[in-house]
Amino acid sequence: MFRKQGVFAADNAGTKTMKGEVMKRSVFLIVACCMMLMFTMSAFAEKGPVETVVEGCKTEMQTYCKDVTMGEGRMLACLYAHEDKLSGRCTYAIYDAASQLEHAAVALKHAANECKADLKKYCADVKPGEGRLLNCIDRHDKQVSSKCKQALKDVGLKK
Repeated sequence: MFRKQGVFAADNAGTKTMKGEVMKRSVFLIVACCMMLMFTMSAFAEKGPVETVVEGCKTEMQTYCKDVTMGEGRMLACLYAHEDKLSGRCTYAIYDAASQLEHAAVALKHAANECKADLKKYCADVKPGEGRLLNCIDRHDKQVSSKCKQALKDVGLKK
């Protein structure tokens, strides 16, 4: 009746799988944890993750979350609380936003790795956040390595 495939599988009656629940929770967690990242990485998509979710989940947000104050992941928490009522369009929008955020995180990791030596050499005393490290790299543009410059171009942080 039950098959073991790394995680519990569904029975023949079609009950939700543990794997599916873990996946849904993981996606919501990824989106919630990365909400601030989308403001700085909108260059990766015509529509950023926030716009994707707002557009795709507009009906659900108006129906179930109209009294929720935006910010600090409250809207995602509301959508998560009503996940059993979400349309396919909304569910897809959330997965799409998570994918955009994952892409942005990988791109930032690439840029950070390529610029690690330059950041250490020129920006060691700069507090991370709010674009301060990128501004520091810009101030030292003539000294920054070509691999760092190229990585920043590759991820859309520099022209």
